[in-house]
Amino acid sequence: MNTLLVLPIMVPAITGMCALLARKARGLQRVISVVGATALFATGVVVAYTVQTSGIQAVQMGDWPAPYGITLVVDPLSAGLLAITGFVALAITIYALVGIDEMREKYGFHSLFHLLLMGICGAFITGDLFNLYVWYEVLLIASFALLVLGNEKEQLDGAVKYVGINLVASASFLTAIGLLYGLTGTLNMADLAGSMGAVREQGLEPVVAMLFLVGFGIKAALFPLYYWLPASYHTPPAPIAAVFAGLLTKVGVYSLLRIFPLLFPEPSGYTQGVLLVVAGGTMLLGVFGALVQRHVLRLLAFLVISAMGYVVMGLGFFTTLGLAGAIFYVFQDVPVKTSLFLIGGLMERETGTPEVGRMGGLYEYRPLLATAFIVPAFSLAGFPPFPGFWGKLTLIQAGVAQEQWTIVAVALVVGLLTLLVVAQVWGRAFQQSPALEDQEQFGAGDSWRVRSMLQGPVAVLALALFVLGCYAEPLFAFAHDAAVHLKDSGPYIQAVLGG
Repeated sequence: MNTLLVLPIMVPAITGMCALLARKARGLQRVISVVGATALFATGVVVAYTVQTSGIQAVQMGDWPAPYGITLVVDPLSAGLLAITGFVALAITIYALVGIDEMREKYGFHSLFHLLLMGICGAFITGDLFNLYVWYEVLLIASFALLVLGNEKEQLDGAVKYVGINLVASASFLTAIGLLYGLTGTLNMADLAGSMGAVREQGLEPVVAMLFLVGFGIKAALFPLYYWLPASYHTPPAPIAAVFAGLLTKVGVYSLLRIFPLLFPEPSGYTQGVLLVVAGGTMLLGVFGALVQRHVLRLLAFLVISAMGYVVMGLGFFTTLGLAGAIFYVFQDVPVKTSLFLIGGLMERETGTPEVGRMGGLYEYRPLLATAFIVPAFSLAGFPPFPGFWGKLTLIQAGVAQEQWTIVAVALVVGLLTLLVVAQVWGRAFQQSPALEDQEQFGAGDSWRVRSMLQGPVAVLALALFVLGCYAEPLFAFAHDAAVHLKDSGPYIQAVLGG
């Protein structure tokens, strides 16, 4: 089992290094990248199955006993995210074989992509706050390099905003770590759960909670610290934007879901109120931004922001049902956002413009692409029977149970506005007829093989989401089990510390 827990980090690390060594052989790089992504997906599935059948798994690196050494721990929440990360990483890798230009491949796309996956997986399975910070820095370096790959003016402008605000997030996170270590003498998360009395005695629990909220909230693009995301996520090519939208923001909300129930299991009314205000503001400003956007990837970037509000809403309830809804929503949102950004790149590639209003004819000329768009788009809007509906329904039920009528009303209104955004995109880009001078571009340029490699991954993602919507119970049961373990941290602490 020791080897199994290390594999989600080692597989992308080895893949990235091998791709770097093969940087002068483009074909070999591609083979290494696909094999590595496949191995990561298989590893994630095996880890998730092991956790489901054998319970929470933990390993102490170097045989140093917890809390003194580096701990890797996988519970249902992190196991589910590992499996989903591998799934979307494989889809992005295949799409990138023709969706990334030769110049970016030459300058390290495949290496940077897998090193980014290493950072993501490391953040999901670390059991130590300082090592979580280290994995965040790995993410920041790899994502910054991917963001500027190509050296275009718009990319550099977006990268400056991206790095600047994320440095503020890292400073806030590091300050919280310093306070906790100074008061408790430990940074092992399981050990901290039993040492928070010293923090409460000093009256610093709300301060530490808000520092974590600022640090992780910036990385998750939460209100009011979200503005960097729509300024940067639309600038790189679609495969890079897809991994950012599908996975990077999820690391931020994962950290909130991990830290708050574990360290602040009985939140003050102030903390809960702030979380719900942040959730409502994130949902509203995200969807309002999407309503006025015409650039397809910027529009989708604002919808990334809006969706994160639903997750924080579930966290703010601090109930098992609320957490289950938030976790289920995160699980399904990873492939939803990944597929939408890949589709957005295809829409731009097929029509020759990023402006939604200038597109048209995609339903007539690219019916497979149109079908693939419907599933994640309507899941995002919470339209049954797609999986986003079940996540939102659970969150609404959790809010009603707590009589949190204001945030419930906000969630319902935002769902309707999201449906309006999706309908506008469908009407303008898919339903309306293209200009006469634009009709010849459909069917020209890309060969059947290229279109298959681009549309194949998005079709698989759409099919997976459709099946998940029709048979949501197994994944919801897994999410509920994860929520139970978050609310009752005893098994997590015992797996790490023993006894």
